Amino acid sequence: MIRVALVDDQQMVRAGFRMVIDSQPDLTVVGEAGDGAAAVTMLRGTPADVVLMDVRMPGTDGIEATRQVTALPDPPRVVVLTTFDLDEYVVAAIGAGASGFLLKDAPPEEMLAAVRTVHAGDSVIAASSTRRLLQHVAPMLRGSAPVQPGGGSELTELTPREREVLVQMALGATNTEIAERLFVSEATVKTHVGRVLAKTGSRDRVQAVVLAYRTGLVSPADLLRDA
Repeated sequence: MIRVALVDDQQMVRAGFRMVIDSQPDLTVVGEAGDGAAAVTMLRGTPADVVLMDVRMPGTDGIEATRQVTALPDPPRVVVLTTFDLDEYVVAAIGAGASGFLLKDAPPEEMLAAVRTVHAGDSVIAASSTRRLLQHVAPMLRGSAPVQPGGGSELTELTPREREVLVQMALGATNTEIAERLFVSEATVKTHVGRVLAKTGSRDRVQAVVLAYRTGLVSPADLLRDA
């Protein structure tokens, strides 16, 4: 059973999400909060696997709440909710530790798929949006960790092939595209991705990509060249 927490200052929005989520045999809502501070307090005592977090709330907003929630022991994965596709709030939330974003007006089946996908450790950013998101995130991350290109202690355990896979992930490539570019099977790519996440201590694909930019393994210029 996937445990879901809902954080939104609009009670009707939470009620709608709860109705959809609780209708599924493999999902259950374990808690609700109307602002970021209440969410952090709730999640300190209520274990959850996935949090649907509104980015714009009075008081402690979703960005700061995401930062605090993802710093908890055994933290849940956070999906930020927004009414705008790829706005600055989403970019900041990804930098704060969110695993992706979901538009508030997304159809119910898309929300359910997002919860299941992020719980499995994959990105909940649509393939069509990945490159645009990275174009926003990469400049924000540039210079946030003063290390040499290709450096970073988090990457030292990666094999050359795993580094190649991480570079492709950071360029926004799907597993299928990585398999085609590296001339390997998609199953092999999935294995490499799993090892990259484990060795770098990344909760999911999005955070591994953020790490690739922070450590200088990939630069915004690489993203432009690959476009």
